[in-house]
This record gives sequence, C-alpha cells and structure tokens, in this order.
Amino acid sequence: MLQVEQVNQYYGSSHTLRGVSLTVEKGECLTLLGRNGVGKTTLLKCLTGVLPVARGKVTFNGRDITRLKPHQRAAAGIAYVPQGREIFARLTVEENLLMGMATLSRREAATISGEVYELFPVLKEMLGRRGGDLSGGQQQQLAIARAMLARPKLIILDEPTEGIQPSIIKDIERVIRLLRQRGDIGILLCEQYFDFARALADNFVVLSRGEVVAAGAPELMDGEDVRRHLAV
Repeated sequence: MLQVEQVNQYYGSSHTLRGVSLTVEKGECLTLLGRNGVGKTTLLKCLTGVLPVARGKVTFNGRDITRLKPHQRAAAGIAYVPQGREIFARLTVEENLLMGMATLSRREAATISGEVYELFPVLKEMLGRRGGDLSGGQQQQLAIARAMLARPKLIILDEPTEGIQPSIIKDIERVIRLLRQRGDIGILLCEQYFDFARALADNFVVLSRGEVVAAGAPELMDGEDVRRHLAV
C-alpha cells in the first residue's frame, strides 16, 4: 500500500533523513521506533506532504505521491494523527468530529459515525463538551476518531501513547487491534513505548540518526541490536 524508497531530507545543512525505505501493506501495522530526535516525526511529515522530500520516492497504492500536497494525499486516503493531537480545543467534541466528516454525504456520515462511537464510546457521552476540556487520553481518542471519519486507507499515528494514562493506552491498543483485524487499512505507528509497539507490530523499523538500522518481524524486536537504539 505505502512504499517509501530511499527518502532523504535536510534541515539546513543537517541531513535529517538518510535513504529511508519502508513498506506498509494493507491490513498491516508497521511500527516505527527510535529515540527522540532521530527523524521519526520528520519522516511522517514527509509522508503526509507537510515537509518536502529532497530525494527519493513515496508511492501509495501504486501512485507516485512524492510531490503531492497534504490535502491531495488526504484525498487519496492517508490520515495523519500528529504528535500532540492538535484537536480544535474551542470546538465541541461533536464539532471536531463533524470536521472529519466534511467530505461525506449524510448517509455515509451516519454510518461511519456509528462505527466510530462503537470504537470510542466515551466520545458519544461527551459530544457537547469542548475539546480543550477533555483529558489528554480523551483528546487522543478524539484525534484518532476524527481521522477515522475520513475513511482512510492508511492511518499514520505519531506517538499516540505520549502522556496518556495506562487505562486509555489499553483503549487505544484495542482500537488499533480492531482496525488491523478489519484488514482493509494500513497502519503506520510511530512509538517510543516499546511494549505497546511490540504488541501491535506485524513488522517494525528502527531509526537512528536519520537512517534505518534495524527492521523485521516483531519476534526480532527483543534483540540487543534493536534495544540499544531505543535505550536512553
């Protein structure tokens, strides 16, 4: 579904991504691991069009999207839940969700919103509350729900467990498992919480200093060559 080939990116004179390649298949969860500052979020922004790709190629469903703008990639079926969630704090939960349904017909909106409330029942109870009044975990659920309302083919999650209480982490893990089991969506999960990432991964990629230093199946994630790139 998503193929990243030898992607390079620079920040001034700093070479922030160095020939990064990875693949996300339909129905698969690929976890992207690495310490802070190794280029994970930079890579995600390149994939969503927020940052340009200096060299390399990004293909989505057989289409070269390397030079497409963010809204064009969203229209193609890529949803992005950024680090920090970035919900509309002054809008209600319902209004935030309506933003995610802006391109849907009424019938489609009714169907997909029902599915989202099944995944995140707490949101249905809080439709009238402002997004900024929710806890961090509830805001994260709202951000994921809003992304899902666009019916994406690929969802990119940037550290969804950051600053989240353990009970909500379990809820987010449950939702990602359900999405993966559906088999019709690809998931790229950028994460520092090792156990969370390992529990969900079909495959993994580890970044260090802007390049891929380890990759493979989840049973290989316990190896010392992986852990040494994650330890602080």
